[in-house]
Amino acid sequence: MKASLLVPVTLLVGWAGLGGPAAGQTSSRQFELPPRAIRRDLPHTDMIRRAYDAGTRNMTGRPGANYWQTWMDYTIEARLDPAAHTVSGRETTVIHNNSDMEMASIQLRLDQNIFAANVPRLQTVPEITEGMGVSRLVFDGQEVDLNPPARRGFRRGGGQPPEVTLAAYDMGMTTARITLPNPIPPHGTGTLEAEWSFRVIRSDNGRGFRMGSWADSLFQVAQWYPRVAVFDDLRAGGWDTDPYLGPSEFYNDFGRFDVTIDVPGGWVVGATGVLQNPEEVLTPASQERLTHILESDEIRTIVSAEELAAGRGTASGDRLTWHFVADSVGDFAWAASDRYVWDATRANIPERGPVPVHVLYVPGNTERFVEAGPVVKHALEFYSSLWIPYAFPQMTIVDGPENGMEYPMFTMSGVGAADHETGHEWWPMMVGTNETWYGFMDEGFNQYMNILSAADVRGEVPDLDVLGQRYGATSGDEREAPLMWDANYGGPMYSFQAYSKAPLMLSMLGGIVGDTAVWRAMSAYADAWKFKHPSPWDYAYFMNNALGQDLSWFWYYWLFTTESVEGSIQDVATSGSRTTVTIRQDGGMPSPVVLKVDFAAQGPEIRAMPGSVVEGNSAVVTWPVDVWFDGARTFEAVLDFGPRAIEKITLDPRCRFPDSEPDDNLWPRRAPPGAPAGPGRGPGGGFGGMMRCYGG
Repeated sequence: MKASLLVPVTLLVGWAGLGGPAAGQTSSRQFELPPRAIRRDLPHTDMIRRAYDAGTRNMTGRPGANYWQTWMDYTIEARLDPAAHTVSGRETTVIHNNSDMEMASIQLRLDQNIFAANVPRLQTVPEITEGMGVSRLVFDGQEVDLNPPARRGFRRGGGQPPEVTLAAYDMGMTTARITLPNPIPPHGTGTLEAEWSFRVIRSDNGRGFRMGSWADSLFQVAQWYPRVAVFDDLRAGGWDTDPYLGPSEFYNDFGRFDVTIDVPGGWVVGATGVLQNPEEVLTPASQERLTHILESDEIRTIVSAEELAAGRGTASGDRLTWHFVADSVGDFAWAASDRYVWDATRANIPERGPVPVHVLYVPGNTERFVEAGPVVKHALEFYSSLWIPYAFPQMTIVDGPENGMEYPMFTMSGVGAADHETGHEWWPMMVGTNETWYGFMDEGFNQYMNILSAADVRGEVPDLDVLGQRYGATSGDEREAPLMWDANYGGPMYSFQAYSKAPLMLSMLGGIVGDTAVWRAMSAYADAWKFKHPSPWDYAYFMNNALGQDLSWFWYYWLFTTESVEGSIQDVATSGSRTTVTIRQDGGMPSPVVLKVDFAAQGPEIRAMPGSVVEGNSAVVTWPVDVWFDGARTFEAVLDFGPRAIEKITLDPRCRFPDSEPDDNLWPRRAPPGAPAGPGRGPGGGFGGMMRCYGG
């Protein structure tokens, strides 16, 4: 526990009027910590209230009767110029406004501008470029003014508002706005056309920035086209306007992509989606090999290192156009190289059957990528069984400067990160969470399930003990933002907030309801929100209902605060066959009381008591979290297992509840090396601050 049992207060100002000493005098009175006000509900912000009022969401945690989301149809033609390091393209985007609100504007994402000078960002970039050069925008057949005069401010009651023109603002930023004189009506459509180009950053000497290139022979391309932002039921005005600042990732609407990529002859392209024209870009031999991928689990070579030339592995011609189509995806990324070796295998998806897994790498990295196919195969199969079946028709992993980034059906990754990046196909690629705001629903859930996958690879039962307790070592650090804080502004502990905390939270949840119950509930949650946009409230309320108990207190403390439990055994007293264990919690977060009782090897029969499980010479007994709801900081747990002597008592034996000093969870206290052990040590006699679990 962190706090002392009594807080000394020395008053330097007189308070004689309240019965205290006169001015100039001091007092050494000590005060008990005040009763703990346990919050047992989830705060509702304006965002979720709007959704509840509209009936798009409700407290079952499932999509509401009036739930809607927008849909995008992208048709993109792109061209790669390796010598100039540029990608240029044109696109047509049909925006399907499925809401009951009109769209008076379009929010446009121009992520390439993060590489431009004088653009807000939270980390350095490998290279400064000119950013995204948009040369033309057309909406519903009319030209959009790309250089309008600055918008004039307007104050209500101050005269006529300025006329709305078809114009684009903030085109030099990562998020821009197009004003529409003729809004897209509810349940209507609008068509946006764009022409654009940008210079791909060079990343020869290190990791990319979610994309990049090696010299002029390998390009990983992402965040590469003008993308329409999310318009949802949660935000006032509908549009998600958060900028792209670097660390936090993305929030995208689902749609269909029809993409053609024009590259030099001899180049191999891997991408989101399914290749539509293998007969136009591959040799007959490569085409034939491609048809056999799903026949077995073996790794097949589609284009070998000896075939890296036009007319050998790919079709003849100075330039070739690769055509991909992807449905029900939130984004599209690709990579191309004249050095890519192309291997392939299959993954056997439960309830669906086999899907191809493509592996593209340069010959010098053959040893590094030999396990890529098997790792991705295992991840797709394992997570399909754990959560919901992988819904996409293929999966591709590509070599390059960026070795840890994910997109639908496509990852830029080395083997070491392949399991993690493949896990993102569940969140956010199938369950469309807002990574920008709530990174824990994406990165954090993924970190948690990576633990389960790694154990499965080893043939072991996953061990989630200790993780929940470990949060006690972080709780109280002023730099930590709560999980509900917009992760775009997560501060110096962004990585902990987005990645590390959720596995600790889910460890504690498993300590309350059981790990397998957590997995079943999260599987049902994934199925309910597949290809939709859940919020943290949807997740929390869904889990409450799936687990059959109101855990709002749990979600409040983990999501909205940075509190810990800080439990301890204060005293143990035995009278006859009954032993009273005084438990104290000094943190703000409550938890159930779980005690493991170890008995003497010999003696009278051990009788089970309510809430207990007896096994051999030990028993585990649990009192629900409700024992703290009256605000008390201490609880007397009465053990009545009969007259068998008790040798040891451990609080939180599986180490699931946040606690910075677990030594005081033992009775009798554990002595330091060289010191006598025994029950005579007092309740404050914990030693050291090392994180360890004594309940095994």
